[in-house]
Amino acid sequence: MTVADIAAEAGVSRATVSKVLNGRSDVSPATRSQIETLLATRGYVPTKRTKRPLHLPLPRAAARRGGLLELVVNDAGSPWSAEMIRGAELEARSARVGIVVSVLAPGHGQQWLEDIADRAPGGIVLALSELTPADHSRIAKLGLPAVLVDPVGDADGTIPSIGAGNWGGGMAAAKHLVDLGHRRVGIITGPMRLLCSQARLAGYRAALERAGIALDDDLVQHGDFHYGSGFEKAQALLDRPRPPTAIFAGNDEEALGVYAAIQERGLRVPFDVSVVGFDDVPMAQWMAPPLTTVRQPIAKMAALAVRSLLGHQDGTEMTEGRVELSTKLVVRSSTHSPG
Repeated sequence: MTVADIAAEAGVSRATVSKVLNGRSDVSPATRSQIETLLATRGYVPTKRTKRPLHLPLPRAAARRGGLLELVVNDAGSPWSAEMIRGAELEARSARVGIVVSVLAPGHGQQWLEDIADRAPGGIVLALSELTPADHSRIAKLGLPAVLVDPVGDADGTIPSIGAGNWGGGMAAAKHLVDLGHRRVGIITGPMRLLCSQARLAGYRAALERAGIALDDDLVQHGDFHYGSGFEKAQALLDRPRPPTAIFAGNDEEALGVYAAIQERGLRVPFDVSVVGFDDVPMAQWMAPPLTTVRQPIAKMAALAVRSLLGHQDGTEMTEGRVELSTKLVVRSSTHSPG
């Protein structure tokens, strides 16, 4: 089944189906429920999809020698950003191009754009949690090639973007737990202003609906992708009169906090509570027990962004659009049948 098939059967546009897949809020509850039911019952499988593809393939001999590219992130210390920096640096190094990493703190104003303009890099990779329409306009006015990685909101079409299949990843995580026999599956999301958080929650909901499990709002907690919220929100879930037997954390850092909350209660992962994360950053396999998680190709997304900028420098036109890479469930030792 394709998005077009689902749209035709539901009697809606493909754009409406895409909004549901991306967790967008501007869809009526009745339409959302109808589409999510069709996605689940018709066996829709998210695939790599490109609307108007970036020209990503780049022969090594064609890469421009020398110069600098700029990678802008919110938090260089997070596991996600560390993987992003690693992927961008490896790709740039192979083309003998340097990477400048800029950390954009909250409340940054517009000085950061002026600073980038002064440095005049050969291109910009934007891996940011907040970009307003005004920011998009200002970036376009810089006259520098730019690529968004895992953008927060809907791209306005002026800047190419690269992301991952968050809806499919959320569905795979919840389906894995349901297939193990769990019927009370809690979820701790990321910030709900982010499309990736909305899409992972939508995938989780679709997996439960497909299994005939009613969504229990008491098992949905909204976090912020950090350790502290994983710990706090897991405590809230475990305090329920009927606590979950499994928890799907919005990312691996939250999952680490979930581990701590479970262990503080004298419970064990996975025999008392199963845990699934999202990202598959390196620390996931070092956790005790090693974490079952959804792998999104963070380093590869950064590498493709760098490659597209290098191709632009070599004269290849960068077209508008989005490239979406697939996610994959990696099963380790943190999940088990309930009880």
